Amino acid sequence: MTPRMTNPALLLPDALEAALALAFAAKGDLPQRTVELVHLRASQINGCGVCVDMHTKGAKREGETDERLHAVAAWRDTPYFSEAERAALALAESVTRLSDRPDPVPDEVWDEAVRYYDDVALASLLATIGVINLFNRFNVPTRQVAGSVPVSR
Repeated sequence: MTPRMTNPALLLPDALEAALALAFAAKGDLPQRTVELVHLRASQINGCGVCVDMHTKGAKREGETDERLHAVAAWRDTPYFSEAERAALALAESVTRLSDRPDPVPDEVWDEAVRYYDDVALASLLATIGVINLFNRFNVPTRQVAGSVPVSR
């Protein structure tokens, strides 16, 4: 697989710096494992191989198990996730799929998220979902190659 062009984020260093600053700030007090799961799920939905690869590796570094990582795409049908993680994953799916239904983020999804996250944590979740969707939208149309982005922390 060959990318169509250099990653747009690399061509616009100021934009990359701003996006990375938002990504860092967006995490707030959210557990890093939750952030990685949310990033992985949104990237699966968007078909972003670069981000699926990167956030699977990031989740592993955070101690995530293969069992849970293999189940992220089917999280509703597995017993491996906490109720708070389920709420975050449901919110990530709804926000990522805004145009898929008349009420993009149904009350039941929002209300479940509110049960586990205060306003600051919800703001962090929404920002981190937005940031991963931004990177997915850079990577997918330009056909960036999984494994091409160095993963460090």
